[in-house]
Amino acid sequence: MPDGNAASPQRVVIVGSGFAGFTCAQKLCRIVAKANRDIEIVLVTPNDYMLYTPLLPDVAGGLIDPRFVAISLADSLPRVRLVVANARSVDLRNKTLTVEDEHHPPRQLSWDRLVLTPGSVTRLFDIPGLAEHARGLKTVAEALYLREQLLRQLELADDEEDPEVRRARRTVVVVGASYAGTELVAQLRALADAYAARRGFDPAEVRFLLLDTAPRVMPEVGERLSDKVLKVLRKRGIEIRLETSLTKLDENSVVLTDGTVVPTRTVAWVTGVTGAPVLGTLGLPLEKGRLVVDAKLNVPGHPDVFAGGDAAAVPDLTKPGRITPPTAQHATRQGKTLARNVAASLGIGTAADYKHRDLGLVVDLGPRFAVANPMGIRLSGLPAKAVTRAYHTFAVPRAVNRWAITVSYLTIAVTPRPLALLGLVSHEEASFGASEGISAKSG
Repeated sequence: MPDGNAASPQRVVIVGSGFAGFTCAQKLCRIVAKANRDIEIVLVTPNDYMLYTPLLPDVAGGLIDPRFVAISLADSLPRVRLVVANARSVDLRNKTLTVEDEHHPPRQLSWDRLVLTPGSVTRLFDIPGLAEHARGLKTVAEALYLREQLLRQLELADDEEDPEVRRARRTVVVVGASYAGTELVAQLRALADAYAARRGFDPAEVRFLLLDTAPRVMPEVGERLSDKVLKVLRKRGIEIRLETSLTKLDENSVVLTDGTVVPTRTVAWVTGVTGAPVLGTLGLPLEKGRLVVDAKLNVPGHPDVFAGGDAAAVPDLTKPGRITPPTAQHATRQGKTLARNVAASLGIGTAADYKHRDLGLVVDLGPRFAVANPMGIRLSGLPAKAVTRAYHTFAVPRAVNRWAITVSYLTIAVTPRPLALLGLVSHEEASFGASEGISAKSG
């Protein structure tokens, strides 16, 4: 049965604690407190933290402890009621949300306003073996697994007598040459180089293969910076095959679209995202897997329902006819607009359209190199590295996390990368189903 009764205060339920949901809850608390209104704010999330996902490649590369990219919700949102559970379905007619966790049976939460910010999950395709043998980069579990899988395979290769098996263990395939995949392959390359240097073998014996169906790497940063990235990655010994993907995977190899068979034990799938599975329960129009909303982030036909972040197809008013890309920059700013417009729907203030011009990207590409285009200014090398590190450190929402990340960067600048294999995440725990909650054929 739905909880609550007629005498209860109005309730705003926010689904998801990513950039949009976290920012919305944070700002809405301030608006409600200033207006002195009795409004309950509930945040439904499968984790008790907000994850700063842009730094997951650094976690995979062993630069940053995963605790430092997890922002405690209890500490950051003390006025918000946390419901740590998965949102399974939404009943728009009865204004209820069904939630479930491993310790309780499914239960319902009633709402007066619903904010859907469940984020995105890795986009999968119906490729044989993909869900079983590849791993993504959307969660802490996946980032930790990729780090430990690489180290585990390198250690096993050290004592492997069969040269073919040794080469397979020392081969890593990363699918997706957008900024996330490119950052990941650069950090894993640096981790492998550190391992090879300390174990006394040629780093070139560790093969990295970066694939993408696009005609260039990182098209988001423009041709000039993209060409620089391509040159740097190849100089580091990363093999890049564009307009190429996978057709099949098994536990020992992958088959490329050109028919090439690559023996490997480590495959990362970082090819793009789609909206969270709960969006499919709404029976509402989706665009590219994202919920259609208007410029005020309101779901058409449902004045009490709002959506933003990666889960929403938000009209880009700076580029008519297009929707905003699923980036942390847009999600954070949409969270602020969501808070304002939800408050306005409750009689506090006025609503506004979401409008934000993209300020550019920053991409960390391993030791001594990065690319960035802040405000359209193209940077690469150490200047871009400084801008990238500063941006991410400043953007992390909590001071103690910013401090820990800063100390980590300073420490790694004067000490070797840690290579300890801790066995924290199993193959099953890092699967797409267990870590992201998606089925084998989501796409």
